[in-house]
Amino acid sequence: MNFDHLLKTIDLQLIEHQDRPLHPTEVLILRGNWQFKTYNQIALEADYSPGYFTTVVAPELYQRLSQLIGQRMTKKNCRSLLESYFTSQQTALATPTLSLEIDQDALPCYPSGSVPLDSPFYLQRPLVEEQVEREIRKPGALIRIKAPKEMGKTSLMLRILDYANQHQYHTVGLNLEQADQSILSDLNQFLRWLCANISRQLGRKPMLDEYWDEDMGSKISSTLYLQDYILESIDTPFVLALDEVNQVFEHAQVAKDFLPLLRSWYEEAKKMPIWQKLRLIVIHSTEIYVPLQLNQSPFNVGLPIQLEDFNLAEVQQLAQRYGLKWQDGVQARQLMSMVGGHPALVSLALYHLSRQEITISQLLETAPTAMGIYSHHLQRHWATLEKQPELAQAINLVFKATEPVVLDPIIAYKLSSMGVIKQLGDKAVAGCELYRRYF
Repeated sequence: MNFDHLLKTIDLQLIEHQDRPLHPTEVLILRGNWQFKTYNQIALEADYSPGYFTTVVAPELYQRLSQLIGQRMTKKNCRSLLESYFTSQQTALATPTLSLEIDQDALPCYPSGSVPLDSPFYLQRPLVEEQVEREIRKPGALIRIKAPKEMGKTSLMLRILDYANQHQYHTVGLNLEQADQSILSDLNQFLRWLCANISRQLGRKPMLDEYWDEDMGSKISSTLYLQDYILESIDTPFVLALDEVNQVFEHAQVAKDFLPLLRSWYEEAKKMPIWQKLRLIVIHSTEIYVPLQLNQSPFNVGLPIQLEDFNLAEVQQLAQRYGLKWQDGVQARQLMSMVGGHPALVSLALYHLSRQEITISQLLETAPTAMGIYSHHLQRHWATLEKQPELAQAINLVFKATEPVVLDPIIAYKLSSMGVIKQLGDKAVAGCELYRRYF
């Protein structure tokens, strides 16, 4: 299939269904995909930051195309899905009796993972976002975003990076879940992994061996690498966003070295102007349970941001975006009585309700069962609890209690990270009624 012809066809359909054609950066990614190039190759040839393509442009592009063709698209299946879709479109046009017109834009995509930048189903948190945007402009800023899994941390991170890119900042987004456990458990390997990934996302050749010195140690080596190789070579601010930093918490010795290192990079900005270019974003699911001295922890400096559940007005607003006519708040209250304002659980319910696959009564009746829409979500938590009996015992204690329960700090950290409990000071309660009934 001719790529240029395909490109024109995609533009026409996107204008019809989404009111705008492909952005030039989206065209670059599609053309690169057609030529089997990596994001790094595409970005370097076009003089863009690879991190911008990886964390901002590509997710938005695939979300738009997924909505257009009605199937989930990734870099791996992009070419085959588009060729198949437009071949079938041409066949349908040639055979009018078999043609079926579907408004793809009216059908929301299944809510999973972070919410793409242009998605109408992203619920803005104006106060939080304005606060973060002000902070990221400050020299040497450090922003800490904390919330359990599936609360919208990564979606917020995408928007911070997009804001930074619009201001011509250099950006790198790294998810520590992508690091092998063998790397996370070894400080030297982990810092080399970190510096190598920063280099590649910035379109720079990794020069680790030129800066690494065994006599000085990996912390000094990585610091000099950032200072002399990365920061020295750029003339605009550099935003480094580290997602799922709690992955490091599982490796106590690495955490005791790495977290104070982050703090030291933040403190360097007070002494050396070159470090003022660095703006750190640290994202984690729970409080750290590794003991650190107060003057070493990055979790008591910078701007703290804690993402909360949606409130009633926000649930109603999101329901409206899904096309549901919830005017009086009755249905929203019914849903929240089961799942609270948990963003992922609320979005999943609204998705199914908007497709008229199930009524609100049926959804609530089956929600805490293996037949409900949350079965996969609940089974995933159940599998985790089965592997760690101490967590299962603790959660059973919490769910049977009529008052908040004090738990071992590490147990509380793990359950809070899963989102199945909420912490009220040093005590714990059920995350929502869904978990209480299921477990």
